[in-house]
Amino acid sequence: MLKIEDLHVYYGAIHAVKGISLSIPKGSIVTLIGANGAGKSSTIRAVAGLVRNVKGKIVYTPPEGEPVSLVGKAPEEMVKLGIAMSPEGRRILPHLTVEENLQLGAFIRNDKDGIQRDRDHVYDLFPRLKERSWQKGGTLSGGEQQMLAVGRALMSQPHLVMLDEPSLGLAPLLVKEVFDIIGEINSRGKTVLLVEQNAFAALKIASYAYILEVGAIVLEGKGEDLLKDSRVKEAYLGG
Repeated sequence: MLKIEDLHVYYGAIHAVKGISLSIPKGSIVTLIGANGAGKSSTIRAVAGLVRNVKGKIVYTPPEGEPVSLVGKAPEEMVKLGIAMSPEGRRILPHLTVEENLQLGAFIRNDKDGIQRDRDHVYDLFPRLKERSWQKGGTLSGGEQQMLAVGRALMSQPHLVMLDEPSLGLAPLLVKEVFDIIGEINSRGKTVLLVEQNAFAALKIASYAYILEVGAIVLEGKGEDLLKDSRVKEAYLGG
């Protein structure tokens, strides 16, 4: 579904991503893990069209369509192609209600019945959001705001969902809940590209994983295999 070849990302003189290549098959959960500054978020921001100084190939193939080059496309074009992102830090609109934030996620759509159906699906995934549909986003807890950010991304009817640090700042019980929901989203037919610092949780649900350090891929493999890898255990799983 998504193929990246020799990707370089720059922020001025900073070379954040240094020629990485990776593949995200349709229907999979693929995770990028690594410490802060490893280049994980820069990679998916490049896919989402949020970084302009990009070199290399990013090719997306919709479920029913021809391959499309994403380099140089604007963020709204990505959404129309079926790519949605839940950004690091949630970035919901705090002055809007839960319902209004979800409606905003469907801004490219005009199929009223379909929007209603997908909103109901989001409320099915996140019952607490339904209970708080009238509440301002800024008054939600951190975990609820993360749920709202993911729900908003799902409202655009994406084929590929990119999640940037969904467990950041959450209590352990909420982390488990969020990862259970990621698995449920995948089981409903969505392909997931997951950026995470919580290596253990990410590798448990990922079909494939890439480990990044200072902008380069240093290790890759099936999630279940990397969980057992001594190098991964020592560096990311507490030995």
